[in-house]
Amino acid sequence: MSQTAHPETRQWLDRHGLTEAEPTPLLAARLAVRRQANSYGSLLLATFMIGASLTHVSRLGDGTSAEFRLLALSALVVALLTGQWLLGWWIRRADQRAGAALPRRVAHPVGFGWQAVLGRPYAVFAVATFAGALLLALSVLPISDPDLRAGAAVVLIGLAGAGAGTILQLRQVLTTPAVAEDEVSLTADVIMRVSDARALVTPSLVWTLPAIFLYGESLGWWNAVAIGLVPVGVAALALIHRRTAGVGATARQAMIVR
Repeated sequence: MSQTAHPETRQWLDRHGLTEAEPTPLLAARLAVRRQANSYGSLLLATFMIGASLTHVSRLGDGTSAEFRLLALSALVVALLTGQWLLGWWIRRADQRAGAALPRRVAHPVGFGWQAVLGRPYAVFAVATFAGALLLALSVLPISDPDLRAGAAVVLIGLAGAGAGTILQLRQVLTTPAVAEDEVSLTADVIMRVSDARALVTPSLVWTLPAIFLYGESLGWWNAVAIGLVPVGVAALALIHRRTAGVGATARQAMIVR
């Protein structure tokens, strides 16, 4: 296969320091699945945000009870989390099929440590962001505004699902057997693990849930905090990106300490 056969694969290799490696059908297929999954994931999140916002703001008509609105919003959260889990399963399934088609596979121990693949800064950031949103939702539950309490309940439901889903998918990323036929494809495999792990702890849902649901008839500090979680989180994540090793360097270090 020539270097120009898959320009996106060639660019991916160059971006991660594999400039002398040739694009292969195996790598091209795995990257194509991830690009499609990322596109579907963005569309899924945007659909959820639009649907949840319309449902919460419109109140589903004057005669609709708060319990029914809470049920509808919770169903949207469940649908989003299910869709995200299915996308992760799709990626893992595609990797398994690609590995099964290889004439030979590189022997590689299963079970990378989370510190080697994800890294402590990203793990601390994910936990801190989750804890901040959780404490915010719990702190507004005693407020008398029924819409605000219903929104806080939805946030808590969404956070519970998001936390469980992230842990399960991260476990898959860390323990799935390598899909590689030589040293270069093994390095690429670990690079994709690092990229997948960092994408999983980017808290798009954790950021958006409080901003959408924590408002009602009453206005207070919680509104500012819910909105402020987004720019503060983005700034913190950008700082972590700047101060930690890149994906390629992290993957190579993980291979050294395996």
